[in-house]
Amino acid sequence: MPLIKVQTSCPALESSQAEALLQQLSCSLAQHLGKPEAYVMTVLEPNLAMTFGGTVEPVCYVEIKSVGQMSRQQTQAMSEDFCGQLSTALGVAGDRIYIEFADAQGYLWGWNGRTF
Repeated sequence: MPLIKVQTSCPALESSQAEALLQQLSCSLAQHLGKPEAYVMTVLEPNLAMTFGGTVEPVCYVEIKSVGQMSRQQTQAMSEDFCGQLSTALGVAGDRIYIEFADAQGYLWGWNGRTF
């Protein structure tokens, strides 16, 4: 049910680096939300044509979605954590990363032929 999707203008990482980043993001998201990592999905989409502030310098757009409600404290902690992780892994400045947090109602999230 939790999802973190990273879209970036950065070039693709080597396979092992991409897998390590996705696993790190998965573990962190599960911890921040207090949900089983078995349900966490991660996505990394590199090489996208993107701008931020009118320039094409490296940039990231991140979506974090979860069934239930995220608190202000959780989103603040996640923003700090994930901006740091992505800055380190991809070389994107923190002020060029947007994160959208979205709460989902269980009936609007499908899995395994049913909904939550």
